[in-house]
Amino acid sequence: MKRSLYAGRDFRRTRNIDELRLVAKRWLPNFVFEYVDSGAEDEVTLRENRSVFDAWRFVPSALVDATARDTSISLLGQRAAYPLVIAPTGYNGMQRRDADISLARAAAQRNIPFTLSTVSNCTIEDVVAGGQARTWMQLYMLRERAVTRNLLDRARDAGCDTLVLTVDAVYYGNREWDRRSYVRDMQLNWRNKLDVLRHPRWIANVLVPHGVPAFANIARYLPEGERRASNGAVYIAKQMETALDWSSVRWLREHWQGKLVIKGILNVADALEAVRLGADGIVVTNHGGRQLDSTVTSLDVLPEIAAACRGRLTVIVDGGFRRGTEIVKALCLGADAVMLGRATLYGVAAGGFEGAAHALTLLTSEIERTLGHLGCRSVADLSPNYLRPAHAGLRA
Repeated sequence: MKRSLYAGRDFRRTRNIDELRLVAKRWLPNFVFEYVDSGAEDEVTLRENRSVFDAWRFVPSALVDATARDTSISLLGQRAAYPLVIAPTGYNGMQRRDADISLARAAAQRNIPFTLSTVSNCTIEDVVAGGQARTWMQLYMLRERAVTRNLLDRARDAGCDTLVLTVDAVYYGNREWDRRSYVRDMQLNWRNKLDVLRHPRWIANVLVPHGVPAFANIARYLPEGERRASNGAVYIAKQMETALDWSSVRWLREHWQGKLVIKGILNVADALEAVRLGADGIVVTNHGGRQLDSTVTSLDVLPEIAAACRGRLTVIVDGGFRRGTEIVKALCLGADAVMLGRATLYGVAAGGFEGAAHALTLLTSEIERTLGHLGCRSVADLSPNYLRPAHAGLRA
């Protein structure tokens, strides 16, 4: 029988990402954990993102000397030690103080890129300087193009070489579990206010001395004295470009000279249009099950998208990855790299920089071990030949 997952407070004793999640849950107040962990509506997509990996089984090669295993890849023109990218996630300062800098430091330690969200609680400049990682900048296209241009200029001047345009979050997802924490926007209900008081260490780390973290990247565009988190949330909601279309991508390609990645692709036609407009990469994703419920999972469509785009742009995938075996399955199905969202968020919540680094250690060691078991000497050699579909009905 499978033993119970570790549910203590010491993240160093965890042996996998699911155990790390439980430590993060103990550290965080309920409303913050729900923000990180919940999905849209009935959470069908959220569940499918986890169960889809069970649809595939490995076919190892025997009698292969895989003592030396190469996990490095060329990713958008630079070498990365692993086929991994830390995904853009917003409002991370509610988990730990300066969480984005901690995540960037963990990425730098493993020589993989870190992607900073537009709605970060740390500025682009502070993250690049403090994290020392190869930093990509995620962009929500805003109605005020002057503000968007300024964000591009700041990212370029700070040293970001890659821009990640998110195209699947023009409208907020209906995350009911998250919304149940509030009586109105940014106002917790009494149950959650009392729950916050049960987390004094979190209060000391996150709320003292500056209160609820503001959206640092956009704070400068708000009037002086109105740079609180609540005003930042209202600003983003009003400024989100709901008319986002392919002409917006053309505009962005004209004004951004670095690498351009489009995040939020789930069909071949959109992937090929990204190729046509000069994108350097795409992220195949359903936004972690947080936007439109009952969408396909990334792995459902990854093989056909990867086949259509092979050699034409970089294909990155995200959605539910918590094991090295799952990352290897995605690489076998055609992904060039995998983005990590919740997996490293659980780590930074549980232990700051050391927790995020621990999450990456767990995953990278599992990748290396999986390659050894498969008899595969390099991630570059992974292919569909290492997989077979599982028996029908396994995900039901």
